[in-house]
Amino acid sequence: MKYIKIKWAAQVLLVLALLLGLLPEAARAQTAIRLDSAEALTLRRHPRLRQSNQEIEEQRALKRGSFAPANPDFLFSAPTGERWAPGVVQTIDLPNVYRRQRQLAEAGITLAERNRDVSRASVLRDTRLAYLSLQFAEAQVRQLTYQDSLFRALRVATERLFAAGEVTSLQRISTDAEARQVSVQLQQAAADRQAAQRRLGLLLGQPTAALTTSTDLRRSGPELVQTGGALLAGLPTEDSTALVRSPTLAAATQNVALSQSGISLVRARRTPALTVGYQNQAFENSALKYRFQFGVSVPIWFWTYRSQLQAATARSQAAGYQLQTQRLELSTLYQQSLADTRKFSASLGYYEQTGVPQSRAIISQSQRLFKAGEISYLVLIQSLNQAFTIQNTYLTTIRDYRQALIELNYLRGE
Repeated sequence: MKYIKIKWAAQVLLVLALLLGLLPEAARAQTAIRLDSAEALTLRRHPRLRQSNQEIEEQRALKRGSFAPANPDFLFSAPTGERWAPGVVQTIDLPNVYRRQRQLAEAGITLAERNRDVSRASVLRDTRLAYLSLQFAEAQVRQLTYQDSLFRALRVATERLFAAGEVTSLQRISTDAEARQVSVQLQQAAADRQAAQRRLGLLLGQPTAALTTSTDLRRSGPELVQTGGALLAGLPTEDSTALVRSPTLAAATQNVALSQSGISLVRARRTPALTVGYQNQAFENSALKYRFQFGVSVPIWFWTYRSQLQAATARSQAAGYQLQTQRLELSTLYQQSLADTRKFSASLGYYEQTGVPQSRAIISQSQRLFKAGEISYLVLIQSLNQAFTIQNTYLTTIRDYRQALIELNYLRGE
């Protein structure tokens, strides 16, 4: 007997050592992060934005080379037939050509900057959605942990009542099934939370970090009702006004301007160019051997320039149709996001004012009435399931509402 007590005490000490040694270490591994900090970190580290910055640098480098005359021709000629003499000939376009090349390069820089704005908005949207997913997963874990503890206690009580002959075997099995089902859902929610941590960590450049959010999603419901309502009240009625700051639309508009600059450059290149040379054009005993020569480069291969102009015009028309397509798609997405936002706003208002308070009252009163023997076991289970369904739907509504707002702000360029 003494050996058994010592062995049992050793096991207890081992468990305590594990709890004291491992659990604090796991707690220290948790990293709480705010949404604004996550956004700033993602904007600083995301490779898509680094790519956009390099594309801007590429266009700036091209602008520095917009004054790009043709390479000079170094020639050897024998104008008198006595000996070979070196010379050089340079063809220079008219200033209008170089001005158009510079305008095209500037339009390319602006387009690269607009594309960076699109990338920035996309990265922010992905970060906000990933952060929201982690918030929702954490809220589900907390909710299901509470449900699991309640059903575990109910299962223990049912076992005692069954042993006392006060409940049937069917009620005992039903309670055990409900408790096990909630336990499985809790495990699934924990797996979802780990996946959400991984997703957010990848965006932040910390894929192995055990990230946690700084705000409970459930507690953000009342604030969301106010902020969402204020946003909906201030939105313009026309799509064209609402999407005026859309980065995607701005990039498509700038693409049209770039294609039009390309047409202007092709037209400028159809004009003649100047040719300047410096060559030996005299005999051996001439007092002035090297002389300048001037000429004009005539664009006689008209079909080449005509084909280039047709291609540039087609490119410009394609850019115009792309702009119309983007405007149509964005307007459709905006109307859908606006409808979702209004729908979830109404649902969230109901749950805040009526649904959630009723679910809390159902949980407390059903347990009290069951202990007092005023309701049956079946009514208790049905009441608890109804209350938890309301609370889970409330969490889902908050998530869906925030998703709609994130998409709405993304389309509006916010």
